[in-house]
Amino acid sequence: MEQSKAKRQEIRMLNRKVLEITGIRNVESFDSEEFLLDTELGFLTVRGSNLHMKHLSLEQGLVAIEGAIHTIAYLDGAAADKSKGFFGKLFK
Repeated sequence: MEQSKAKRQEIRMLNRKVLEITGIRNVESFDSEEFLLDTELGFLTVRGSNLHMKHLSLEQGLVAIEGAIHTIAYLDGAAADKSKGFFGKLFK
């Protein structure tokens, strides 16, 4: 596999208060309790409280989120059924 085609993502968290994620393609939606991110490895949700975007660079594929972080989850595989519920609520 060529290096340019290899998908790579790094998730770095400091004290459950600052989250830095690489491999970001787009920020689909966000509010103070949830971020929905389109990444090179699939859709990723970040849930918590008092969340806000500290830094965003789609050119570099980087996002930094601050706040009280409770969960980080990819929406694929077994979680796909739950994501349908999420998108169902989103598009009602």
